[in-house]
Amino acid sequence: MWTNPSPWRRFMCMSRRRSLIDQAVGNGRLTFRRMEQADLEQVIAIDQKSFTLPWPVSSFQYELAHNDTSRCWVAEVEIEGKRRIAAMAVAWLILDEVHIATIAVEPEYRRMKIGQKLLIAILKDAQASGARHAFLEVRETNLAARKMYLKLGFEEAGKRPHYYSDTQEDAILMNLDTIDAALLEWLD
Repeated sequence: MWTNPSPWRRFMCMSRRRSLIDQAVGNGRLTFRRMEQADLEQVIAIDQKSFTLPWPVSSFQYELAHNDTSRCWVAEVEIEGKRRIAAMAVAWLILDEVHIATIAVEPEYRRMKIGQKLLIAILKDAQASGARHAFLEVRETNLAARKMYLKLGFEEAGKRPHYYSDTQEDAILMNLDTIDAALLEWLD
């Protein structure tokens, strides 16, 4: 591991990352769509790689088949004709609110704004279905996610002490007070 990489090495790493982004996102090969049963193997793998407390398989199955308030989404990349799930999310649409229950990105696709774009797609769908507000919980130590949510207009609204049973870590409550056309246009 390099503690202070040379400018050339940094350039090459950035170029490789840009190449992966171009492959994953360029030329319209990134699509957002509703999750299907056939996606579950990849979705569960992403969930297990992303969280110390992943959802049980039965929870995803229930959300897909039985929960009328559930909106299950995937971000799918296509590279050289091969499709792969790069991110997943589950949101609950209840009256005029959308609750982001979970959102995760495959580790190799992180820091490419795929999670951010997936969240924007969810907010657009929720707004079109009548949602005016959004909220979520995020681990206090998940600074990257908190930064993304703040960038999208969410505000920190409180804490749920000892929310996560594995570490007793607090959850930060975040809300987006108004989902409207102006916000969605700004996010695009």
